[in-house]
Amino acid sequence: MKIVVGLGNPGKQYEETRHNVGWMVLDRLAERAGWTGHARARDAAATVVGRYKGLDLMFAKPTTYMNLSGVAVRKVLARQRAPLEDLLVVVDDFDLPLGKIRLREQGSAGTHNGLRSIIGELYSQDFARLRVGIGEPRREGAAKDHVLSRFTGTERKTLDVALDAAADAVEDWARLGPVRAANKWNAWVAEEQAGPATSGVQPVAAGDNERTVDPDDPSIVHTKTGWRRLLRRD
Repeated sequence: MKIVVGLGNPGKQYEETRHNVGWMVLDRLAERAGWTGHARARDAAATVVGRYKGLDLMFAKPTTYMNLSGVAVRKVLARQRAPLEDLLVVVDDFDLPLGKIRLREQGSAGTHNGLRSIIGELYSQDFARLRVGIGEPRREGAAKDHVLSRFTGTERKTLDVALDAAADAVEDWARLGPVRAANKWNAWVAEEQAGPATSGVQPVAAGDNERTVDPDDPSIVHTKTGWRRLLRRD
């Protein structure tokens, strides 16, 4: 079984904040799998287990608050008797631009307290992590306020695309492994906004790839990650 842990803080005051992007990615995956509302409290986390697209998966949201995330991760791994190679941690990262994701097979905690807690509890940093960019603070020394702030309306458009991409990257990690998934996604940048699917589309060449364009609205294309509306560059 592959275990995907999304980091965040419990409580309504933290819902949809930048620091809870890890939870948002798990919510997106749960929606795809039809598991929304099926999580249960266990091992200091909200967890749900099932089979999706041929993959045996567990999604876990630690409910210990960010700085103690490692307690929940340690308990989940112990109960499942899971090796570290079956663990992926999804976290926010203000050193990455909004709309950028980065998958690593292992690494240090950097400035992230949640990762620091996990490494401390596991006595190891040899686990995969998917960092989701939330954009850097607008002023120096404002990191705490920044990660606990919510995304603006304009940012939500890019965030929605990034969450889809992050969810796709999680699926690829579980199916292909961290190295191949990283090679596929670490160069990806969100330049699109989700758009509705329509009929009567036509394929057109776009670089080395082929995209399907809606003839009624050329700004809507179908890419490898689904239907998207291209963001305007003013």
